[in-house]
Amino acid sequence: MNTSPEINISDVDEARLVDVSIIIPIYNEEGILSASIADLTAKLAKDPRWDYSYEIILAENGSTDRTIEVATELMEHHPELKLMHNPEPDYGLALRRGILAATGEYVVCDEIDLCDTDFYMRALDKMANENYDLVVGSKALKGSSDQRPLYRRLATRVLNSMLTIFLGFKGTDTHGLKAFKRERLLKVIDRCVVNKDLFASEFVIRAERMNFRMTEIPLTVVEKRQPSINLFRRVPNVLKNMGRLVWVIRVRHRS
Repeated sequence: MNTSPEINISDVDEARLVDVSIIIPIYNEEGILSASIADLTAKLAKDPRWDYSYEIILAENGSTDRTIEVATELMEHHPELKLMHNPEPDYGLALRRGILAATGEYVVCDEIDLCDTDFYMRALDKMANENYDLVVGSKALKGSSDQRPLYRRLATRVLNSMLTIFLGFKGTDTHGLKAFKRERLLKVIDRCVVNKDLFASEFVIRAERMNFRMTEIPLTVVEKRQPSINLFRRVPNVLKNMGRLVWVIRVRHRS
């Protein structure tokens, strides 16, 4: 049973169905939120490949700056924006609840400092024309370009190695951009047992173990600003949830 705190959802109209739901977790992003949303919506408006109705769900979680105020102001000018609020900082829970609140046929999970619309186009094409259920943007795949600082690249490699060794993951990346068919993948969400930093990884690994049709495509990643949460402070929780996943998936064999 999920005992995580409830999230207050504002302006999520369940009756309004769209083609694509874009989920973006946000935490202390007052400095880049306005510019990022302006850039994202402008790129979608200008791209001739983008012929989809859409919503952008900002999954705020525990911000202590003006992120909520800025997001609320943005909603006055961007009707496609919706805001969710969780009082505690929890990336995984924010992402999970954003997915559950989505109304789109397709869901895209993005980051506020990436907003990679080219990934959207390529992933949607893979799902619509090649019948994939899940498309993962990989920073480690041939053809990708990971331009983040060295310590962050090393951290990603260590995490991916742990997922391979301890959980039998066969891909190259789990924690980043991804897109999927909402109705098909909701059953994966139901099986996930962790939140915080490893929810995104568990989601991909369970989809793989449940034999959904999935593929990876290369990404170009450039870090535009310092992460809002210190990487080293996340390590204890990552290790705790890694142990929990090993127990649930490998020991108890709960796929």
